Amino acid sequence: MTQDEHVTYVVGDALATITLNRPEQLNALDTATKDALRTAVESAAGDPAVRAVLLTGTGRAFCVGQDLAEHATALSERPLDEVWATVERHYAPTALALATMPKPVVAAVNGVAAGAGASLALACDLRVLSERAGFNLAFAGIGLSCDTGASWTLPRLVGRATALDLLLRPRTVDAAQAQRIGLATSVVAHGDLLGEATSLARALAAGPTLAFAGIKQALAHSASHDLADSLAFEATRMAVTGGSSDHRDAVAAFAAKQRPTFRGR
Repeated sequence: MTQDEHVTYVVGDALATITLNRPEQLNALDTATKDALRTAVESAAGDPAVRAVLLTGTGRAFCVGQDLAEHATALSERPLDEVWATVERHYAPTALALATMPKPVVAAVNGVAAGAGASLALACDLRVLSERAGFNLAFAGIGLSCDTGASWTLPRLVGRATALDLLLRPRTVDAAQAQRIGLATSVVAHGDLLGEATSLARALAAGPTLAFAGIKQALAHSASHDLADSLAFEATRMAVTGGSSDHRDAVAAFAAKQRPTFRGR
């Protein structure tokens, strides 16, 4: 377990749980929190003992994005290039690691996810929402474009037209609507959120990790390539997973009419 003041990182049974822990500030991202979050996400991505990741927050919010109090001070005291270096230093690498790590990532969205907080949830593979949760793509409301991968993830989840609408006219989309338009994988009772999301993440951690990685990689590749290129890339992923112990063991288990046990290799 790694205990930072504002981010906790716990690994157990192949599952890494990353928790934003600034409840009084609605898990707003000040510099220290952004540093700790990036470190935790990159650690989970690079640790072969971690086979799935759960990202959540404490208190009433999942994450409301940039800490605007710290940001206002920075705008008045620091050069603009230093202020906005946080996009490349923090937001971009954290989103990239969440979206591309070779293992599944589940967001347990316990409350409002706004701005970069919404983007962080969208960068995860699956999103389990509390009935009290909601998304707000709040960037334009404070005169900003979007970051943390929202321009890539949001239209792929809801389509370009709806993505533009959510970005140009920021408002809170509640959990039920989020599920209807494709932002939520599932919505559960607030008291059941952590249990349900953890159960899902643990099931994924016990699954065929190499196959999950290949699926994520194939979907990402196909987003910017034609069918022929996508078929060729699929063949490379099949070659990797087809040579894995998990595949051989699963075929043997099928032949023996047994349930396969996956070891992630």
